Amino acid sequence: MRGYLYLLIASFLWGTTFVAQMAGMDGIGPFTYGMGRYIIGFFVVLLIWAALKKHRQAARQSGSYISGWKYGVGAGCIMFVASALQQMAMLFTTAGKAAFITCLYIVFVPILARLLGKAIRPENWLGAFVAAVGLYFLSVRGDFNLNYGDMLAFAGSIFWSVHILFIDRYAEKADNIEISASQLGICALLNTAACFLLENFTLQQLVDAAVPILYAAVLSSGVAFTLQIAGQRTAEPAPAAVIMSLEAVFGALAGWLVLGELMHDIELAGCGLMLSGMLITQAGIILKKH
Repeated sequence: MRGYLYLLIASFLWGTTFVAQMAGMDGIGPFTYGMGRYIIGFFVVLLIWAALKKHRQAARQSGSYISGWKYGVGAGCIMFVASALQQMAMLFTTAGKAAFITCLYIVFVPILARLLGKAIRPENWLGAFVAAVGLYFLSVRGDFNLNYGDMLAFAGSIFWSVHILFIDRYAEKADNIEISASQLGICALLNTAACFLLENFTLQQLVDAAVPILYAAVLSSGVAFTLQIAGQRTAEPAPAAVIMSLEAVFGALAGWLVLGELMHDIELAGCGLMLSGMLITQAGIILKKH
């Protein structure tokens, strides 16, 4: 349950970062935003890594330490593609449709996990379906016409699914903080390269967007992605995907509280279905324990 709690906190941070993301993208490109976000996030996790030096030394002495730097390279490459597609999608489609399509990873994860040979329980499939319907009610409100941005978000959701499964495979084997630092470092380097090649920006633009970038960098990139890796160390991939997709619910609540956005009855119903999907995925675990 600790792993699921970590993932729930991560989804809350990702959801509330949606407000910061919308503000930070005002006046700068997606790669510039990503560059600032992931560079700062990398150094935040690096500080955590330095603070846990004694923990690693103890793990080395007990023979349980496995370096996570090399695994983070692959995770960072996947995360760069997924986050870039998501950021670019928001330039061409509405935030609601992008949120729904992106979070389709709750459906893709059990499918891809099954293809990789993992056993997926029936309640995982049911929970994913209920949560997907909830996401539709929450994010789309019945308007579903695919455009270029929607296709980018759809492609991004597939890469987020791959990222979740990649972390699920290696989080239990290697040092979680090193995986997180490494993936953020790779993502920062790739965003920086894309920024200088494809976008024009000024230092003043970064200064103007400093607050939303810092929020996303410290809490979303630094803390949340580290919690994701730590959480997936013990959590199963299918229910983990549903819990992480609750970022859509937290994003809607943050928009209501911070931006004054009102939720309609169908959106509130979507929140309820999302929470139901999370509980359904845990039904087998709860019944087994009792």
